[in-house]
Amino acid sequence: MRHAGGVPDDLTRLRALRTPAGQRATARAADLLAGGAEVLAGLTRLRAEVGAELAGPAWELARLRARARPVFGADADVLLLTADTLEQAGRPALAARRAARLRVAGSDAADLGCASGTDAIALARAGAAVVAVDRDPVARELTAANAAALGLADRVTVVDADVVDLVAAAEGGTVAGCRAAVLDPARRAGGRRRLDPDRWSPPWPTVAALLDGVPRAVVKVAPGLDHARVPEGVEAEWVSAGGTVVEALLWGRGVSTAWRRASLVHGDAVLELTADEDPGSAPTGPVGTWLHEPDPAVIRSGLVALVAADLGATLVDPTIAYLTSDAPAASPWVASYRVDAVLPFHLKRLRALLRARGVGRVVVKKRGSAIEPEQLARQLRGPGDGSATVVVTRVAGRPTALVCGVDPSR
Repeated sequence: MRHAGGVPDDLTRLRALRTPAGQRATARAADLLAGGAEVLAGLTRLRAEVGAELAGPAWELARLRARARPVFGADADVLLLTADTLEQAGRPALAARRAARLRVAGSDAADLGCASGTDAIALARAGAAVVAVDRDPVARELTAANAAALGLADRVTVVDADVVDLVAAAEGGTVAGCRAAVLDPARRAGGRRRLDPDRWSPPWPTVAALLDGVPRAVVKVAPGLDHARVPEGVEAEWVSAGGTVVEALLWGRGVSTAWRRASLVHGDAVLELTADEDPGSAPTGPVGTWLHEPDPAVIRSGLVALVAADLGATLVDPTIAYLTSDAPAASPWVASYRVDAVLPFHLKRLRALLRARGVGRVVVKKRGSAIEPEQLARQLRGPGDGSATVVVTRVAGRPTALVCGVDPSR
């Protein structure tokens, strides 16, 4: 079905879900899901109660809200979402952190490429009058709906405009009439990541132009961005949570306070590690009693040397981001493993050692090796009741296996 005038189906469905009937249908779907209804039975019952056209969209929205609740909290119960926008949406707590750093209270701010409105909402809650920009009518519908649902409609103006044109027209430190801006270029197309920044939407020249022309701006970029791309005077930050980099940011010169920053979501807090200049590489040394794996934000930001100095640790290889020392580390910036054996990587020798120590269950980690961890773990599985972590890496340039945390009693 298409709406009169050729409006796409998904936009028609979203608008239907915003009606009182759509809201009742979604609430009913949420009740069925909460009661443990299976998909087929739940949808059949929902169709009978609300009709076929509303049942499917309402069930999907209720399902997406349930998925969003652990991250979005109570907001999830009123947000309008699609599968794509939920996958791409950032964490609200991190969006609030960005808005606070942009110092938008009592000011105005542009959300350039607003998607479902996560940043627009954070900016509005921080006290900004927000101009939310997107060419996609679905994104504009989602942002307007979500701002209204959260009581922020009077602070968010949704605009159909081209970000490339707006940035090209920026002057006097403003873009779209705003003195602060958040830009999140689309880095996927056809379900695939676009690794080349020149193929993002908007492309890299627009990113660089925004950072040059609007001092109070922040741009979300790919975690693997080449450091050589970072403009002079612009701070690059990598943020991790649960052992994964969840966002990488470039901060405009008006809010930049460091050369590089690694940030770690640690409970309800965000820990930060900064450097005003390149700290260089950590020294290398022989494998000690402990192996330390730096947090990925530390690795991506190039700040491993700072953590090494703090721990009194050295690299196991100049090209590998594993640290070692003879003392355990009580640091949130590393995961530590007691080293029980170090041997040249050789499958038969490694299997024999594990069996001799009663190890049957193995977790394999790797860095600087072509091995497939899951495949090697299967090959190393044995009859023993013990467990261990096997780290396959290079030590002083040689392929090496580190057997860590052997627990023969498990």
